[in-house]
Amino acid sequence: MPDTILINAEEKMLKSIESLKREFINIRTGKANPAVLNNVMVDYYGQATPIPHVGSVSAPDPQCLVIKPWDKSLIKEIVKAIQSTDLGLNPQAEADIVRIPIAPLTEDVRRDLCKHAKKVAEDNKVAIRNIRRDANDALKKLENDSLISEDELKIYNDEVQSLTDKYIDEIDNLTKAKEQDIMNI
Repeated sequence: MPDTILINAEEKMLKSIESLKREFINIRTGKANPAVLNNVMVDYYGQATPIPHVGSVSAPDPQCLVIKPWDKSLIKEIVKAIQSTDLGLNPQAEADIVRIPIAPLTEDVRRDLCKHAKKVAEDNKVAIRNIRRDANDALKKLENDSLISEDELKIYNDEVQSLTDKYIDEIDNLTKAKEQDIMNI
């Protein structure tokens, strides 16, 4: 029973790390990254569909993204979908592609993006700590129900804390890498 609690806690912590990675993909850097458009939805015959599912997205150079839709009639919809996001991108429709120039980031914008990355990381750290609290509460309940001893409770609480420390460190490392990526010119 306590092992199940530990396994569930670790699975939830892993999901928090995956969530952080997905959110970091959406934070712009000075370089073109096709993954930035993964969550942008376009109206595809009445169905909200991610841009990578309606065409190929590439970065022919570090300052430009190119979308080549499989259905040319979607070009206006793709432009509209990108403009409606908060990514700060300005797509340009051409004959059969959508070109998105990526402007170099100013120092102030880079600092703001780093602050945003730190906030996202802190939110995920709070989620990890909440998972730790829930796991410790569940273990405490097992002890109160006399299913585990006080000594076992201490051992399991230490294991939960070690999991927490491991994933908090991983968040710190991911954040440091993202900040370096943002600040690189």
